[in-house]
Amino acid sequence: MTSSQVNVSDPESAAVPFFPIPRAPGCPLDPAPELAALQERAALVRVRLWDGSTPWLVTRHAEQCALLSDRRVSADWTRPGYPFDSRFLRDHHEEARFLTAMEGPEHLRLRRMIARPFTPRRVGQLRPAIRQVVDDHIDALLAGPKPADFVAEFALPIPCIVICHVLGVPYEDHDFFQHAIRTLTGRDVPDEVAGKAEGELYRYLARLIGRKLRDPGDDLLSQLAAERLATRQLSRHELVMLVLFLLVSGHETTASMIALGTLALLLHPDQIDVLKEADDPGAAAAVDELLRYLTTVQPGRRRVAVEDIEIGGQVIRAGEGLILPEEIGNRDERVFPGAGALDLRRDAGEHLAFGFGVHKCTGQPLARLELQVVFAALFRRIPTLALAVGVGELPFMDDGLGYGVREMPVSW
Repeated sequence: MTSSQVNVSDPESAAVPFFPIPRAPGCPLDPAPELAALQERAALVRVRLWDGSTPWLVTRHAEQCALLSDRRVSADWTRPGYPFDSRFLRDHHEEARFLTAMEGPEHLRLRRMIARPFTPRRVGQLRPAIRQVVDDHIDALLAGPKPADFVAEFALPIPCIVICHVLGVPYEDHDFFQHAIRTLTGRDVPDEVAGKAEGELYRYLARLIGRKLRDPGDDLLSQLAAERLATRQLSRHELVMLVLFLLVSGHETTASMIALGTLALLLHPDQIDVLKEADDPGAAAAVDELLRYLTTVQPGRRRVAVEDIEIGGQVIRAGEGLILPEEIGNRDERVFPGAGALDLRRDAGEHLAFGFGVHKCTGQPLARLELQVVFAALFRRIPTLALAVGVGELPFMDDGLGYGVREMPVSW
């Protein structure tokens, strides 16, 4: 597929296949070049999904921000025309209501319930504990055999430990829920396999909630069970889905960012020197640039128009779906000159890695803090960290909701 195949004057008949478009071999940290070609051609382009539907692909930063903050656009996936990523999600969306797929008072009510542990002040209190977790894993990495799998030994366990601590989920169960989550979110997983994983995970969280009601701790799950479930402000099903949402979003994406960010820095050693010299504000800015340069949410934000909208030279009709891939919005030269280069001195504060508008990620202060602590410590303590294999030998994840690397052998 090339940009010459896109006829925006007859958009529906010339819809471009999007499943999503795979990244190009040889440059696994960059968006698919087809997306860049579409961005240059038009702000909105029709694409064709797995089910034959033809939603709009929004390619540019300004239009993505405008639509993500437009009340005429809905994240509610129960509305007709919503562009589903998979058949399983389409067939099971009514019982699997996540916070990111809610609108209006329902969304605001649940968002407020989970906001307290993720305020900058509360998250800041976790810095010493997160620093200790990071240092412990660096110690273990240095004391272990070489080469080591950076993903299994470092990138995955750190955010998993942190979110388990915040939620009150036993970390010793992480093998079970990580496997279940990856099965559930895999794009090519058979429906019956995904359904079984969903049921097992649901029952596990329901049992855990029951234990929290009987024996509460100092964690978010205990708080919600005691303050909201017991007073009927929250149903047990809503609480299970909230915890599942936080568990998935609270460690998978951060783990992918730790691994991909480390890989990006190893491929750009001059940027490691910038990071080492950075003070705390500089480290925060460096993390923003890594978040802009890399993207872990793979299929793009999904929305549906509830009224007609004129934007980007097109008219989006009520009931038409929208896909807003942040990986190309974050590489828009109109906002980030030289966007294809990693530059830790760049002001990348307008990146879209956490979304935009009322659905912007609630847990972003925690993710930012984890990434700042990790990257401030990693190359200071292991200055000779290096890939133990070529980039072409790394197995990347491109079959689920998140993009990342499955294994990353490193040495030092």
